[in-house]
Amino acid sequence: MEYLAFGAMAVLLIAVMLAKGVYDDKKRRRKFIYDLHHNYGQKPVKEYKPEHFTSIPSFYKRHPRVGQLDDITWNDLGMDDIFRRMDSAYSSAGEEYLYYTLRSPDNSEKELRHLDEVVQYFQDNEEERVSLQLIMTDLGHTGKSSLYDYLDYLDILGKRSNFRNILMDILLIPAIALIAVTPSYGLLLFVIVAAWNIIAYFKEKNEIDPYITSFAYIMRLMRAAEKLEKKNWQVCQEEMQQLREHRKALSQFKRGSFWLMSSGRMSGSGNPLDIILDYLRMMLHLDLIKFNQMLGQVRLHLDDVDTMVQRVGFLETAVAVGAYRKGMDGGWCKPKFIQEEHLYMKQLYHPLIDNPVKNSIETEKGVLLTGSNASGKSTFLKTVAVNVVLAQTIYTCMADSYRSCVFRVCSSMALRDDLQGGESYYIVEIKAMKRVLDLAKEPGCRVLCFVDEVLRGTNTVERIAASTQILEHLSGEGVTCFAATHDIELTDLLEGEYDNYHFEEEVAEGDVKFNYKLLAGKAVTRNAIKLLSVMGYEDAIIQMANEQAERFVSTGVWAK
Repeated sequence: MEYLAFGAMAVLLIAVMLAKGVYDDKKRRRKFIYDLHHNYGQKPVKEYKPEHFTSIPSFYKRHPRVGQLDDITWNDLGMDDIFRRMDSAYSSAGEEYLYYTLRSPDNSEKELRHLDEVVQYFQDNEEERVSLQLIMTDLGHTGKSSLYDYLDYLDILGKRSNFRNILMDILLIPAIALIAVTPSYGLLLFVIVAAWNIIAYFKEKNEIDPYITSFAYIMRLMRAAEKLEKKNWQVCQEEMQQLREHRKALSQFKRGSFWLMSSGRMSGSGNPLDIILDYLRMMLHLDLIKFNQMLGQVRLHLDDVDTMVQRVGFLETAVAVGAYRKGMDGGWCKPKFIQEEHLYMKQLYHPLIDNPVKNSIETEKGVLLTGSNASGKSTFLKTVAVNVVLAQTIYTCMADSYRSCVFRVCSSMALRDDLQGGESYYIVEIKAMKRVLDLAKEPGCRVLCFVDEVLRGTNTVERIAASTQILEHLSGEGVTCFAATHDIELTDLLEGEYDNYHFEEEVAEGDVKFNYKLLAGKAVTRNAIKLLSVMGYEDAIIQMANEQAERFVSTGVWAK
């Protein structure tokens, strides 16, 4: 009787624990849905493990196209930080497609307008947005590697056949039949074949287990596609139709997948049914056979998988762009693209700067920026470049108004010595500039390049001479250049080819103040020596430096 009571208590305790687990899951789900409704537009709070962030560019790397931002430009503009600010995706497909989008400026206004329509739809229809986000949450992530990395790993397996597995299954039939005739011999043969199968099973199982992650994600991708197909979202009917077609093409992949994809497979759960099924797998190799079949289907339908990732990723990217727009306290606008080689931005600001100073600019040619260090030149270059990229990727600008032609963007800004390659800063710099010049010669849309301190890695005389010639070439047909420089001489040498703008600072009462306002014309003040005084340098150094500078300005000759 005591044993029965103890057993009943144990069963009751297990039931209570299971019920609490179900309750907690539902509570977490309700909280998550509440957050989706009420936190849309807030800055994403996500932690990226190094291996995770390394996998995010995988889709981009496998889908090259003309006009994508190269690594130098992406890093110069700090686009990883822009991506993190925008990344509210809950699936690997969404994350990777958003990254791809930001690195792939579009020359087609039609495609950009379609993205804008989908963005607007999910902004206006909260319940539909939340339902999409829940589907994407269930799709989830692939782990520390991208789906595309896993698919690449499948090539390591080479060609696989089920001939041996099926042959060993067939050998069990005469063994079982022999038991009825000669039990001892039949049983012996059965044990030998079964033991051989089990030994072979674990050897092959260890080979395939690392690859099942990719199959599991494809299965979830198919389930996500099936759920999305049922949505009556007229704005993205083309995406829905593509998902339907490509999911159906993978129907053979899904059929019978239980034997391989079951959560109870070789889990050691203690569930009697799972134990029985595991023994069937070990003896009959049912999951190994299904793995080889699924592997064959994946190899036949890689394009179908890829298209499903694209379409699902596009939808979640649209939701992320909507959240990004909503969270921009400084305001935003949609770009207007024109045919003329013209760039107009009103009240422009950088999306990552809190309480930014907004500036406006209008030009039909290149721009030469002058001013002292820390006055705002580099930040302004990045502000213009980032907004041009955002205009042509997510149809969104951090400005009151934006009007320009379509550009291909490149830069040479945040360079550094290549210690591993043994190259000096100057060598790295001239290589980066050469790629800009080469790009300007290629046919296609107009190049918009950004250069911070042209050839800063060499002496003054040669720097000014070479910079003048390079910037002249970057003001020709098919290219527009925004350049920042300390060399005020360039403003005279390039007069008429570049519009001049500058930033100023005020040095007063032992302090330096920057207003970060863009002003027309070239810089007319020199404050570098005054800044030495602000930093506490000796008066003798300040005085002699001023005298030497004035002497050079009046005579053109440096003297001790």
